[in-house]
Amino acid sequence: MRILRGHAPSLAPTALTVGNFDGVHRGHQALLRLVCDRAVARQLTPAVLTFEPHPRERLAPTSAPPRLTPLRDKAALLAREGIAQLHILPFTRRIAQWSPEAFIAFMVERLMVRHLIVGDDFRFGAHRAGTLETLLDAGERFGFTVEAMSTLTLGPERISSSAVRTALDAGNVEHAALLLGRWYAVTGRVHPGAQLGRQIGVPTMNLRIAPRQALPSGVFVGWVTGLGNRPEPAVINVGVRPTVTQRHPADRASCPLLSPTLEAHLLDWHGDAYGKRITVHFAAKLRNEQRFPSLAALTTQIHDDIAAARRWHATHPTQYPLD
Repeated sequence: MRILRGHAPSLAPTALTVGNFDGVHRGHQALLRLVCDRAVARQLTPAVLTFEPHPRERLAPTSAPPRLTPLRDKAALLAREGIAQLHILPFTRRIAQWSPEAFIAFMVERLMVRHLIVGDDFRFGAHRAGTLETLLDAGERFGFTVEAMSTLTLGPERISSSAVRTALDAGNVEHAALLLGRWYAVTGRVHPGAQLGRQIGVPTMNLRIAPRQALPSGVFVGWVTGLGNRPEPAVINVGVRPTVTQRHPADRASCPLLSPTLEAHLLDWHGDAYGKRITVHFAAKLRNEQRFPSLAALTTQIHDDIAAARRWHATHPTQYPLD
């Protein structure tokens, strides 16, 4: 997939769609398949225009939602769906003030749009003034066609990035997977932790998490990929490790708002993973994070979690591909 940034021009006429595509969920996937189908039929390049950062991160950072997919992961997912060209437009306050006409001119002159596909609720330009009718009128004037796709639903629920975040907030990673069409996953590099797991005989991989990454909270069963040719069954913990931080009040006082950590214990893999880029896939929740009265009690529970994870993996072969 070719990646273009800023005002770099497209090298060929495009079948284009526009959006943030956070999560690249099943609704996005249906739209992307349509883009690719139309591109083949019209001999165009299937292309996506997206923004970095998310517009709300620039305009209202305190209320911006956490990201389901950092840019690198989003690009990989778009490529997997068949998109041949990704145009990343840096979202600035100046671009936020573009009129609908200026935005259309950018698509026509720089992206060589010949066919545009958007959601039926698509809005664009300053104050979200541009509508589907605006695009249809512009298409007649500038020589591109416009197609609107209806929202995809799962039963009565609209499939959306917000719905995926809501499922993750509730710890319902199974429902998030239904909306995504794959296990929810987080990718990052393994870095040294406090080595507590190794001290109690349960070594873990600590993941360096991208800023603003959406995370469920609790103890989960899942897989880790990136260490070899097969996915490795794992127990995953996401949280602030209340038992450990409670035992070190000085650390807690210096950082009262503890950031969540993500660590995974692999059931059957042993080796040195420091510095490796791995992906952690969440399949099912085992329990909430909790504080234990002692390190011994925590250790007992960790071994119970490992046993529960082994039972789960014995009866639940993965229903989604694991790359």
